[in-house]
Amino acid sequence: MENLLGLLRIRVKKGVNLAVRDVRSSDTYVVVQMAKQKLKTRVVKKDVNPEWNEDLTLSVADPNLPVMLTVYDHDSFSKDDKMGDAEFDIKPLIEVLKMNLSGLPDGTIITRIQPSRSNCLSEESNVVWKDGQVVQNMCLRLRNVECGEVELQLQWINIPGSKGL
Repeated sequence: MENLLGLLRIRVKKGVNLAVRDVRSSDTYVVVQMAKQKLKTRVVKKDVNPEWNEDLTLSVADPNLPVMLTVYDHDSFSKDDKMGDAEFDIKPLIEVLKMNLSGLPDGTIITRIQPSRSNCLSEESNVVWKDGQVVQNMCLRLRNVECGEVELQLQWINIPGSKGL
């Protein structure tokens, strides 16, 4: 607990135009990994535009580590097919959290992260003040696959007794 900074809640919202890995569609799920932690969403059957709207929560000790995201096609009788991957940085979110903001108008954009060759963003990602909290929305373009994006929302959770930011 003494090394823990807090928790990162990743809302895996949806996949867009994911690759077809079965006959006409794919049974998709997402695995999120940071250091030794690995979490996964439920499988959405026969859908290349799945909506998970599922929260996965990682314990964060080192904010410099990237978060890895991999999309898979679930197969009953063979190894699950990989449908692309992406990684993202939580440093922009952490920097904003260190500002100790409060009382901003709802929806205020605090910082913008532009897509570049060094990140997997498919469009600008904004860190926003929403309902009294800092949240970051992002759309990641999957690598190592012909098509597909995954939409996420990041939110920080402070833990009493943790080291904090």
